[in-house]
Amino acid sequence: MNRIIALVVAVVIVLFIGSSMIFVVDERHAAVVSAHGEGNPKLYGPGLHFKLPPPFQTATLIDTRTLTIDETGSDRFTTSDKSEVLVNTVIKYRVTDPLKLFESNEKNTQSAQERLTALARTALASAFTKRSLNDALAEQQAIASEAQKSIEQSASAFGVDLVDLQLTRIDFPPAVADSVYKRMIAARQQAAADERAKGTAEADKIKADADRQQQATLAEAYSQAQTIKGEGDSQAAAIAADAYGRDPQFYQFYQSLEAYKKTFKPGDVMVLDSSSDFFRFMRGPNGGLADVAPALKR
Repeated sequence: MNRIIALVVAVVIVLFIGSSMIFVVDERHAAVVSAHGEGNPKLYGPGLHFKLPPPFQTATLIDTRTLTIDETGSDRFTTSDKSEVLVNTVIKYRVTDPLKLFESNEKNTQSAQERLTALARTALASAFTKRSLNDALAEQQAIASEAQKSIEQSASAFGVDLVDLQLTRIDFPPAVADSVYKRMIAARQQAAADERAKGTAEADKIKADADRQQQATLAEAYSQAQTIKGEGDSQAAAIAADAYGRDPQFYQFYQSLEAYKKTFKPGDVMVLDSSSDFFRFMRGPNGGLADVAPALKR
């Protein structure tokens, strides 16, 4: 009976030791096998592998997928104008050299996230210190890109590739939020007033230019009208003179009719001397010259 118990115990021990010597690595991980007291760890990819049982050798699995650091808390930074802001960040990274990560972190792979977070805080603090509050709010993407570039080399030194760094939220501490918002509103109102003043000045300038162009156009049009009118009057005078030269008596008759039309209106009562020279064409179409002609013949 004791032999059977001893045999069972021996089998269990063998199975336990055997299971501790076999390990499986899936496609999402890499394994680093290290020996106690030795500094030459070995890297194993996906598959079934064998090692010595602990404490002679230990297998450490390292996640090689793209991982995300998204902390729930906010980091506090100060801008160049001494304004405090609360910032939330998201960091995406991937382990590209598991051996380097394993060795640089003194076999503690969990500290990779802590080291990346510390590097990001330092880089962001430097980026915010260089900018005023208004610039920090307007250049969030630039701040994130600057911080990412500044820590990429440091992250690569312990086997990590920094995939992305983004600022997901920038806010103000409750104690200063009201004053900051009021200052921002005042700045926007001032900027709006400046833009309105520029627009008014530009409108006045455009209106003044339009008035000058209008006056110049009217003056030019008046000058051309006067020129055309003068040419027309000149032509009319020439035509009238030509007509007068061809038949002076008819011209006088026509001018007298025009004078009658302008002088007499319907319903007018006028007392005039009928023997006046003004009415001579009313006494005859030849203006009273018929009686003179026979006398001249005699």
